[in-house]
Amino acid sequence: MANVESFDLDHTKVKAPYIRLAGLKRTPSGDAISKYDLRLLQPNTGAIDPAAIHTLEHLLAGYLRDHLDGVVDVSPMGCRTGMYMAVIGEPNEQAVLGAFKAALEDVAAHDQPIPGVSELECGNYRDHDLTQARQHARDALAGDLKVQQTLLIER
Repeated sequence: MANVESFDLDHTKVKAPYIRLAGLKRTPSGDAISKYDLRLLQPNTGAIDPAAIHTLEHLLAGYLRDHLDGVVDVSPMGCRTGMYMAVIGEPNEQAVLGAFKAALEDVAAHDQPIPGVSELECGNYRDHDLTQARQHARDALAGDLKVQQTLLIER
């Protein structure tokens, strides 16, 4: 089985909330695709409710694109402690941090209908929680949101 980068991360040493460059890939034509770990909760101490992380996914998918060029995808982590974001190019970590902060501020202030929430637009459109999503955004902003270096498991 191929090695998965996140399985090498020492989840006991990272300190959420943070952003972290989780990987860099080159396409056959040489273009860069950067993958970022956008962590909201400390690993193994809690998890975001499925309805709230679903709402965060919908909101951050739009708001991150408003603040950072080249966003390809924003997807929830299976452990439900944050999101992964794929970006074309190699954006500066401080630019990604600034975009994440701005997007979280947008989520915290969001008081409109959640985008993409209909049977036509979403595969589980009834499973959303804007109140909890806004609270997770506020909590991350109140924390020491920072750039986290990758801390590998010592084997």
